Amino acid sequence: MPWVRASLRGQPVYARVDASGGFAASGGRVEVRYKPNDGKRYDAGEKNLSVMDPTILPDETCGDAEKPAPKEKGAAASSGKRGGSTKQAAIARGVPEVEEGDVVAYTDGGCSGNPGPAGLGVVLVNGKERDELSEYLGHATNNVAELTAVLRALELAEGKPGRLVVHTDSQYSIGVLSKGWKAKANTELVLGIREALKARPGTRLVYVPGHSGIPLNERADELATRAIQTRQTSRERV
Repeated sequence: MPWVRASLRGQPVYARVDASGGFAASGGRVEVRYKPNDGKRYDAGEKNLSVMDPTILPDETCGDAEKPAPKEKGAAASSGKRGGSTKQAAIARGVPEVEEGDVVAYTDGGCSGNPGPAGLGVVLVNGKERDELSEYLGHATNNVAELTAVLRALELAEGKPGRLVVHTDSQYSIGVLSKGWKAKANTELVLGIREALKARPGTRLVYVPGHSGIPLNERADELATRAIQTRQTSRERV
């Protein structure tokens, strides 16, 4: 079956369609690919897809691919230790589904040297609106940059109804903010973000593996890198 270029919650994907260009859904799910020839296929809820370009692309646009191996019954998602949820397991699971009406954020932080010149990137998608933030933080650690990126996502989402889902590749941030890890450093920042999370009940922090081809995560990384390289801060709606 052919393909079209579609948007999955703000992320560009290739989606299966029938000959008329309608999504080829089975049980409400549609086969999608983030990249045409990376050998990875995923299924997405039809309700979360919208056509970006109605041009119907031939079947050979995307090469052969397999679904991620299913998780063994009874297997834990995490060993209970820091870093227990591996990048490989997260890649296999794919991007978690979000619900209709969710406000979706992808965040990233980094520095050149640790500590060193630091920056962050945030992509916030709310319906058809998309905001991007590239912020230079000065001299800081990688963890400070990752945490501050989550805080900025909360700030950007202020006044926007719906549950906020924040995607980050920092297991440290998720641990100290939502898993009860004791913060041995950055305690004031961590406490401030915890308070901001309490002020927005229902917010989800979701781990996504970095540098694994997830478009909005890659974009957040680009924004953080740009801030570090240019020593400048910018925000725009795209």
